[in-house]
Amino acid sequence: MNAIEYLDNIKKYGSIPGLDSISRLLEKLGNPQEKLRIIHIAGTNGKGSILAMLESVLRRSGYCTGRYHSPVLFDVREAFQVNEQWISSQKLQLHVDKVKKVADDIVRQGFPHPTSFEVETAIAFSYFLEEQVDVVLLETGMGGRLDATNIIKKPLVEVLASISMDHMQFLGNTIEEITNEKAGIIKENTDVVLYPSREEIYRIVRGISDERHAHLTMADRSAVRILSQDLLNQSFSYRSRSGHYYEKITIPLLGDHQIYNAITAIEVLEKLKKYFCMGIFEMEEGLRNARWPGRLEMIARRPYIIRDGAHNEDAARQLAGFLEKNFTNKKIFYIIGVLQDKEYEKILEIMSPFSNDVYTVASTSPRALPADVLAECAKKRYQNVTAADSVKQAVVKAKEKAGKEDLILIFGSLSFMKEIEEMREDGTLSADRNA
Repeated sequence: MNAIEYLDNIKKYGSIPGLDSISRLLEKLGNPQEKLRIIHIAGTNGKGSILAMLESVLRRSGYCTGRYHSPVLFDVREAFQVNEQWISSQKLQLHVDKVKKVADDIVRQGFPHPTSFEVETAIAFSYFLEEQVDVVLLETGMGGRLDATNIIKKPLVEVLASISMDHMQFLGNTIEEITNEKAGIIKENTDVVLYPSREEIYRIVRGISDERHAHLTMADRSAVRILSQDLLNQSFSYRSRSGHYYEKITIPLLGDHQIYNAITAIEVLEKLKKYFCMGIFEMEEGLRNARWPGRLEMIARRPYIIRDGAHNEDAARQLAGFLEKNFTNKKIFYIIGVLQDKEYEKILEIMSPFSNDVYTVASTSPRALPADVLAECAKKRYQNVTAADSVKQAVVKAKEKAGKEDLILIFGSLSFMKEIEEMREDGTLSADRNA
């Protein structure tokens, strides 16, 4: 069976938290994960940004990296990367066939078929071992404690990115419950790095770390001094917990939260120096060149067009803070698309002070909220609301109204980012007559 067809077909097995199934699958594959050096990353927001920063530095230090992350924006091959290059169709087919054979054996023995995420996780480990990568950057799918990626026994470092409310139907209805699930990736006698967090989150992570004799470091928000910020990049200085002073770090990722992601990455890199040779030049260059599509990403100008994957309450607050700093005197047009299981009413409320012009859209995801349903909800808070047939239609309509210094902000689900790339190719996003 074609690899893509197979991976799409097994989505019918749903999402089942737990490690029994992935354990059976990987054991029959020879436990490839135990032969890899792994950095394990969990959290609600910022996992991918921190991953991208770490990978950029490691690559510039001369190391071969494997990256496994979700969700993907464009193609399933994107989930499996070596040195930031997607797996080839041929190699994907090879590893799918290998894992499929084992999964079929498991079913014949009377066990449930592994879920699609479990199969993809096994493919990632198999592929990275074959490619002999120096280090794997491994992102949890959801949660941590019962996530399939948590089958690994002793990562080099566990990283906990920003933790907030999301996936409550699986992880719990309080920040304490969700933190417990995320911090479930912490193993005995390991290094743990935590994003600058509220006291209740720190307290829980501290407690779990102490129980497991793990060494916890929380990035220090108070040790940051912002030097400059604009719509191209931002610079800051930082004194790490070990006392090392970083005089000027520049990152292309926008928003205050990305500075805090960056200092989290710096603390991780300091832990990794016991395994890898990295100098200050490689760190500075790696952070300066880190890229992570779909996160406060400027994709056009005149008018400005920015896309962002803000799909939960905390991410919406970060996005609102960015608008307040940079676009309070500009007219802003929203293009919003969300999934049905997200807290879209809260997102609409948080974003309401900055715009009255909203275009709602729906992605091709089966979980997408219909554009007309989202439009009706938006009408409670916004004056001008239009349900569009597509992101492209919404962009065209917004550009007709926007001046060259105005902003069109596309946000919500990452699932329609592929459509945005198609608009880049066909010229829809290029400057119009207002330029």
